[in-house]
Amino acid sequence: MELRWTTVLAIYFIAWWIVLFAILPFGVRSQEEDGTVTPGTDPGAPAVPLLVKKAIWTTIVTTLLCGLFFWLFLTRRLTLDDLGTLWGLLPAPR
Repeated sequence: MELRWTTVLAIYFIAWWIVLFAILPFGVRSQEEDGTVTPGTDPGAPAVPLLVKKAIWTTIVTTLLCGLFFWLFLTRRLTLDDLGTLWGLLPAPR
């Protein structure tokens, strides 16, 4: 089965956002924890969000995960039927 580049790009884009939201909470300290609350802001707001660092880590993790997924899919070690069975959408083969 052939994968079109637009399909690969769409899967990568969605996976990137999912991984970003998984990585965002790591290493966050609120302004209240840091002891420097800027007037007019929420005390729970991040003191230093480190968004560039998190975007880089998100790209690295997503590239590894998508690379593994696409390799498994293209070498037929993982099929769409396997995914359907894994998630309970299809009955398991007997």
